[in-house]
Amino acid sequence: MRQVFTTIEVETRAPGLVEITDAVASWIAGGDIEDGLVTLFIRHTSASLVIQENADPDVRADLDAFLRRLVPEDSRLYRHTAEGDDDMPAHIRAALTATQLSIPLREGRLRLGTWQGIYVFEHRRGRFRRSVDVHVIGE
Repeated sequence: MRQVFTTIEVETRAPGLVEITDAVASWIAGGDIEDGLVTLFIRHTSASLVIQENADPDVRADLDAFLRRLVPEDSRLYRHTAEGDDDMPAHIRAALTATQLSIPLREGRLRLGTWQGIYVFEHRRGRFRRSVDVHVIGE
């Protein structure tokens, strides 16, 4: 068994989903591990990772809108408000989604479904630089 590791930096400009499938797949294609497991981990508490449909952008918009309705930006609802009205709701949205994903790797390719993509899900307003660690273990 071998393992390799990198960090992908992702610029976000607004709340919503930023696809990173190509960045992950390109980095994997440059390596020599054919079969194994890819683990992605985002090192933030107000953004998350999701695997979601990559064909119809309405799916991503609806998912973001649903989480905004589920966890509203209303400072009267939260104690933690020092970083703005969007910060605590972003923490909750991240807790409801995922900070880590595992994806099988077979013959040098991510085993994603036909319509699946990997996304950083930004939960805050504004511009952020998000770091996603990518770890591959296999042969």
